Amino acid sequence: MKLTHLKLKELFPSKLNVRKKGGGDLCDLLPSIRSLGVLQPLLVRPDGEAYEIIAGGRRYRALRKLAEEGIAEPVPCAVMEEGDDARAIEASLAENIARLPMDEIDQYKAFAALVKKGMDAADVAAKFGVTERLVKQRLAIANLIGPILTAYRKQDIDPGTVRVLTLATKAQQKAWWELFTDEEQYLPYGQALKDWLFGGQHIPVSAALFAEGEYPGAIIADLFGEERYFADAASFWPLQNKAIAERRDAYLAAGWKEVVILEPGERFATWEHAKVARTKGGKVFIAIARNGAVTFHEGYVSAKEARRLEKAQAGKGGDGGDAADTKPARPECTKAMVNYIDLHKHAAVRTGLLAHPKVALRLVVAHIIAGSSLWSVNPEPQRAHSEDIRDSLAGSPAQQQFAKEREAIRTLLAIEEPGEDEDQRIVPPGLFKHQRELADILAMLLLMDDDTVLRILTFVMAETLEAGTGLIEGLGQLLKTDMAEWWRPDETFFDLLRDKPAINAMLREVAGEATADAHLSSTAKLQKKIIAKCLSGEDRTKVEHWQPRYMGFPGTGYTGRFEGYAVVGPFEAGIDDDAEVTDADEANAEDAA
Repeated sequence: MKLTHLKLKELFPSKLNVRKKGGGDLCDLLPSIRSLGVLQPLLVRPDGEAYEIIAGGRRYRALRKLAEEGIAEPVPCAVMEEGDDARAIEASLAENIARLPMDEIDQYKAFAALVKKGMDAADVAAKFGVTERLVKQRLAIANLIGPILTAYRKQDIDPGTVRVLTLATKAQQKAWWELFTDEEQYLPYGQALKDWLFGGQHIPVSAALFAEGEYPGAIIADLFGEERYFADAASFWPLQNKAIAERRDAYLAAGWKEVVILEPGERFATWEHAKVARTKGGKVFIAIARNGAVTFHEGYVSAKEARRLEKAQAGKGGDGGDAADTKPARPECTKAMVNYIDLHKHAAVRTGLLAHPKVALRLVVAHIIAGSSLWSVNPEPQRAHSEDIRDSLAGSPAQQQFAKEREAIRTLLAIEEPGEDEDQRIVPPGLFKHQRELADILAMLLLMDDDTVLRILTFVMAETLEAGTGLIEGLGQLLKTDMAEWWRPDETFFDLLRDKPAINAMLREVAGEATADAHLSSTAKLQKKIIAKCLSGEDRTKVEHWQPRYMGFPGTGYTGRFEGYAVVGPFEAGIDDDAEVTDADEANAEDAA
């Protein structure tokens, strides 16, 4: 490189000069050059008989402006060798970065030109004393489509929005540009734009509880921020839920009484809870933000539970007591669900009783001796808490089979068919209110054989069997009642199913541990939908004969908060319907009657 002086007419701007914007402002140069002349040589290189300006375009334009005022002088120039565009771009970029800052697009084009000549980002950064991150930020602009770049240079789009758009695919940019050009459409900017790009969930990599290598999808780097993001939320959540499930299991194994997983987006309000040690009944609350971040709150109970614990401890002389003795804050099953379960199990047990007349005979004797809340004599009213439960019960195979037997018994007793609004039951509430006299009914029974009378007695016992009691649980064991013969989970069951831990445990039973863990923080609605699909075989392997634990005999739950019935009756010995009934047995039964 040599220093020389050249005339203005021998100089022309180079297309390799990196500055394309902001170079027209000469107000700071004109006074200086008028007074002191050109202090720093222009960087040029030969091009035929002229010289192209690699660096110093603003000084050149200032000298042209001064030439119009009659001020002209040879221009000091540093002359480079011919060729080597990469060196020329380096020189232009180095000088311009050190002087008036270029806009991001000028820098992008300059950096991209050097990369095209064979340099990588680290090389470009080292050449010009800038960070590699800055170089990558500028190169990210290459991802932007032309219309967005043009609008940005016109300052129609702010820098923050442009930086977010570098995370977008070409298709997303085109869709956003259509919104930009349509004045009637809502146009997302800034943070709203990031939500729009990621489908409402921009999940940072730092939120993951699992190893980054387990994630199969793409990870998008935000070069203008400190974070990277998972591109596919659908691939993120199963892995995150599995990790949450592992943490939950670890807490339980460590002796925590309960781990409560909050709904995604639900805040854990510390001011509504009290700190309680693990040994005193404290729980772990897991809060899951919508962006995937998980917070573990160890050793808390609700304020209401804290007061209950204090009372329990005070009642035991302040020795701490056992937190397990306190009443659960929230039962696993709602009252409506308990009603639903009770009625369906009652329908199945009393229908099963129809096949065991000897059991029914002994039940009648026991009822006559000890009485019950129904033996005035009254039929079980089967009161449903809602129309949905009433409709579900009406569609039950057990209920329909029992109704058929009722019609047969009505025929045997020659009882007139009741009107549409009249009670359909053989045993009406209160006193015997059939139009026929008791004597008439008795006369009919005296003409029937023992088997027919026993059939009627069995039905009457079944119709007056009380629902929602420990007796139903005991009879279900005794009769080996299989609810799968009489009931399938229906829409009403799933509507009434509300407890999130119980739902996830059911999902584990029908779909497996992996699926349950993958959907640990999914909504209850989605988990119930997956359970239903497993039972129907829709898009999944069909699970046959599954019954929730509630429908067992005795019924059990999925959490420590389930409140079942204590089994009533000495039913361990079972029954033997083939045993012979002796004359003494019949005589004793008659005496008892």
